[in-house]
Parts: sequence; structure tokens; C-alpha cells
Amino acid sequence: MKKLIALSLAALMILPVLAGCHGSSGRAVFEVPKEFDETRIYEISFWSKNDNNQTQREIYKKAIEDFEKIYPNIKVNLKPYTDYGSIYNDVITNIATNTTPNVCITYPDHIATYMQGNNVVVNLDGIISDSTYGLGGTKIRFDAPSKDEIVEKFLSECYLNGSCYAVPFMRSTEACYISKQLVEKLGYEIPDILTWDFVWEVSDKAMEKDSDGNYLVNGQKVLIPFIYKSTDNMMISMLKQKNAGYSTNNGEIQIFNDTTKEILLGISEHAVKKDGDRNGAFSTFKISSYPGNFLNAGQCIFAIDSTAGATWMGSGAPNLDIHKSDIVEFDTIVRPIPQYDTSNPQMISQGPSICIFNKEDPQEVLASWIFVQFLLTNNVQLSYSGTEGYLPVTRKALDSDEFADYLSRSGQDDEHYQVVIDAKRLLMDNIDNTFVTPVFNGSTSLRDAAGQLIEEVTKEMRRNKKYIARGSVDDEYLTDLFSKITALFRLDQIETGSGNGKADLGPMPGASVALLAVLASAWVIIGTYALIRQIKEKKKSSDVH
Repeated sequence: MKKLIALSLAALMILPVLAGCHGSSGRAVFEVPKEFDETRIYEISFWSKNDNNQTQREIYKKAIEDFEKIYPNIKVNLKPYTDYGSIYNDVITNIATNTTPNVCITYPDHIATYMQGNNVVVNLDGIISDSTYGLGGTKIRFDAPSKDEIVEKFLSECYLNGSCYAVPFMRSTEACYISKQLVEKLGYEIPDILTWDFVWEVSDKAMEKDSDGNYLVNGQKVLIPFIYKSTDNMMISMLKQKNAGYSTNNGEIQIFNDTTKEILLGISEHAVKKDGDRNGAFSTFKISSYPGNFLNAGQCIFAIDSTAGATWMGSGAPNLDIHKSDIVEFDTIVRPIPQYDTSNPQMISQGPSICIFNKEDPQEVLASWIFVQFLLTNNVQLSYSGTEGYLPVTRKALDSDEFADYLSRSGQDDEHYQVVIDAKRLLMDNIDNTFVTPVFNGSTSLRDAAGQLIEEVTKEMRRNKKYIARGSVDDEYLTDLFSKITALFRLDQIETGSGNGKADLGPMPGASVALLAVLASAWVIIGTYALIRQIKEKKKSSDVH
């Protein structure tokens, strides 16, 4: 009984410590063992993300089964998630309790935060190049890719402060999915590379209505010509294309500049019609919903989303979120996102990577690394890539006969849906034109802030009569918006130089604090109940005597 009460009090006492600073303790730097001890049994955890896609989950399960046949002494426990945010919050919580997974699907932005704890994430520099257990090493029992067989651009994205902390798993970029018929009905031809001026011009022209209030171009009451799924990427890409400030590698915030104001002012001009109609030519996923649904219903002309999401785009898409009766038949054209300079296209690189968490036992870490290499083999890469518009990350897979055969079957069936294969080809043709943003402790907040700037401007144009009449926001509003976004995302609290992996993690995410609070409260309830029960038992005993 006393133990229960003590545990309750301990839970309450430790909560502020965990919430205030997580990851301050650390482990020894991982060093590659000279030999992998195959006489031992290892049990490792793998946290994956699959969007509730059962096919992807089955691919992971099959990969684990195949791997365990080769290494029967390594048991892999799969824990699937539906979103990266949940993985991130759970990892942060588990860093505080030294119960992180062994292997995790993640993003470099998240890894930068995990790294604030000492040696929490394994530095892969040494093990990647190890001749025996490194990539394609002599003692690996399967046909793993060598370092040179991983697409160099994709691997370089996994380096933080000059060291490698992950390996790429899948890659994607953004694409503009276009309704060919609606563009041509407005009297335009689709260029090979879109410009922002072209997209804005076509989108504005599409807003013309007939006397009954139907849009002339589609004959419907609903039309949003241009919808962008990720406004984070939209702002980041526009700044990159203009060679304007976003942030430095060490966390100095540069986004609040005149070019950003210029971009936001331009967006605001298309968020409402020139005659004051609140339904503008441009909207976002957060404001209006998924762009693919509008595109497939003939209610959108330019829908920008990830190439990974190509299975949802077009009237023949294998995955649909609207009723078949609402689908409008059209040809889907896939193009890179709009550009300011067509001679120097810039588009964001995205897609999941894999990191390994450090443990006290180097043999356990080595077992995890061997499994990670298996996820880079052709069977896994090609199988997972085939479920969506993702691109394999190894030259070994991209140059394989199997992948060439897959591409050659474009349009044959749902498995070879033409829009998906067009999206893959788009990235293959533009790998050298992709970029990533600087990664540091706080870069996730900056990314969120970038998108929120566009969201706020677009919403303001729909609700503020002053700006509706004016046709755009003004400089005073944008200056005030910069201040509000800085405070909202605590950008003024980001420590310059926090990308070196030495800074404190700071406050734990709210979801993690809430989880710990629930656990602490549970122990308090248990302890209180036990105490009351003990008092009653003593009273009952005394009454008997």
C-alpha cells in the first residue's frame, strides 16, 4: 500500500521535470561492434506511418517476415501510425522515459528536435561506411544497396550539421494536377512549365459567371480554380524561387522580409473576385478541403498536392473521396508547380526517412541498422513505391528491370495509373531541381508559420469588408501579421545555432504533457482509492474488536 502511494507522489513530482526539459540525459556515442553477435535474440521496435493504407501495412509485414527468415535472431515489432505528428509526439514523450523505438519513419525536421538530447539519435557516419556491416557490407546477408547506389541528392538531405542521422526511405515532390478540358475551354494551352502569372491569369478568368450564377467554364455553382494543399510548401517554394530569405542553416529567421510581403500581397489579390465576390480564384486545403475532390468534381482547374498523392487525382483515380456520380470526366495533366523563372525551376523535396535511436546495447543498435538496410532493398522499395506516387530512393531500384517494366505499363490498370506514373516521372526528371529547407531545433515551427501566413491572408480577404472592397490587404496588415505569427509560433524564442544538436529541447509538446498528466492522475486515483480502502479496512477491524 505504501508503495502505491509513493508511486502516486513520484508521478506528480516527475511530471514538471519531464514537461520542462526532455532529453537532457544521454547515452554513450554508438560505436560499430567488430562482430554482430548472432547467438543472441534481439527484439526491436519499428514505428511506421501508412495513412491507414492496408496495402502499405502488408508490405511492411511482408518485409519483416522476409527479414526474420534471413535473421531469425532479430524479431521486429511493427507499430503503425496514421500521421507523422503522432509519431513525433510519441517519440518526444519516450525520449523522456528512455523508451524510444529502435527504428522510426520520420523527417529531418523532427530528427533535429530529437537530437537535442545527447546521443539520442544514432550518428550513422561510421556505420554507413563500415566495410562489414555498412551499406552493402560484406557481412550483410541480403542484397543491400551500397552508399553509391542511394540517390546522392536524397541521402544528402539526411545530413544535419555535416553528419548523417538518417537514410531516405521514399521521396516525392509537389505537382500541379490540371484539368486539361477546363484550361482549353478558357482558350489557353498548358505549357510544359507553368508560371505563376499563367496560373493566376487562367484562374481569374475562370471566375466569370452567367446570369444564373453558374460559372461559365464548368456550368456549376461551385468553382475554386486554384487550390494548394500545403501552404507551408507554397510559401517556402515561392521564396526559394525568388532567392529570398527564409532561414539560415543555424536557425536565424529571415522569412519576415519585403519579398514575403510582396508574395502575400499578390496572393490576397486572388483570394476574392475583383467585384468583391467572397469566392476567390484561390483557396487552400485548410479553408476549403482536399484539392483532389474539387478537381475530380470539375470544380478546380489547378490542384497542387504531393506526387505521393497522385492515386487520388483525376477522374480515373484508384482512390476517391467523392461519390462516383459527382465525378466529371477529364484528362489530367501533371506539371511541376508554377515557377517565377522557368529556366531555373525549383520544387521542394519531401518524403519519409528512417532514423535509429541509440540504446545501451550496441548490438541492439546494430541489429536495428541491419533491418534498416533491408528496407532499402529492391523488393521493399519497389513494392512500397507502387502503392502511391512515391519514388524509390536507390539507383539500384530506379535502374532495375522491374521498375522499367512498371513505368512502361502506364495506363494499363489501377496499379499502373497514368497520373501516378506521370508524377513519378516528373520527380525523376527534376531530382536536380529539388531542394530542402535548413533543419534546426525550431525549423518545424518555422515551416508551420510559413503556411499560416498564407492561410491568414486568404481568410482575411474573405471576412474583412475593407480588404474585400480594396481587392487586397495592405502593408499595415502584413506588418501586424508578421508580429502575430512570430508570437504565435514563438519564432523569437528559437535559439540561433540550435541546429548543432546541443541545445535543450525546451518545453515538451502539449500532447505529450497531457499524456504524462493522465498517467500521473491515474496513479493518484489508484493511490487515493487504495488509501481510502485501507482506512475503511482499519475502521472495520476496529469496529469488530
